[in-house]
Amino acid sequence: MTRLLHLDASPRPGRSGTHEHGSHSRRLSHHFIEQWKAARPDDGVTRRDLGARPPSLLTVDWIEAAFTPSEHRPSAMNRVLAESDRLVDEVAQADVLVLGVPLYNYSYPAAFKAWIDQIVRVERTIYFDSANVDHPVGPLLNDRPRHAVILSSRGGHGLGAGGSLAHLNHLEASVRTAMELIGIAHFHEIAIEYQEEGGERLDASVRDALADVEQLVARLQRETAAAPQAVCA
Repeated sequence: MTRLLHLDASPRPGRSGTHEHGSHSRRLSHHFIEQWKAARPDDGVTRRDLGARPPSLLTVDWIEAAFTPSEHRPSAMNRVLAESDRLVDEVAQADVLVLGVPLYNYSYPAAFKAWIDQIVRVERTIYFDSANVDHPVGPLLNDRPRHAVILSSRGGHGLGAGGSLAHLNHLEASVRTAMELIGIAHFHEIAIEYQEEGGERLDASVRDALADVEQLVARLQRETAAAPQAVCA
């Protein structure tokens, strides 16, 4: 059984095409999950709405607790890290991360950055070896293949790879950097553009993105069927 982690970072609660002023990134992420479950209903999905319930920002207490070795960490520090532990567990158990993340100011919303900060953890998702001067940091979630599906929406256009404004888009590259840091190596990116313009070009972008999602689901289901899966207690 393949396990999916479904995250949405848009603060808009609804989905475009269904709700007035709904989110395009939510539309893509929900379409992905619906297509996946239609073909493989027994696969598990963990849902977390970062836009509605953003993770906590890091504090000095969090930093002190996270960098205290677990064997020396008192119960009060463990309580500080409880939210982070839940978020890390969700990532570690997942085979496919479905990330609905709109482009805000050429990057991602603050809620998504808060999630990244909570899951990049020494001893949990990365290691730090001070003796290794050249490469002191390495991943801990490289025990099996994991996929990150980045489903985005953009107000303008030309922001995708090879586009005239691609140099301004720091969303996908930044997500890849954080995911690679913890050990996720396989990435897939689909985006809707022309949101500010609207009209036929937006409609065409939505149609193309939904079709791309369906093709990606079919391909990933073939690939994950043969891949080692998580063992859940």
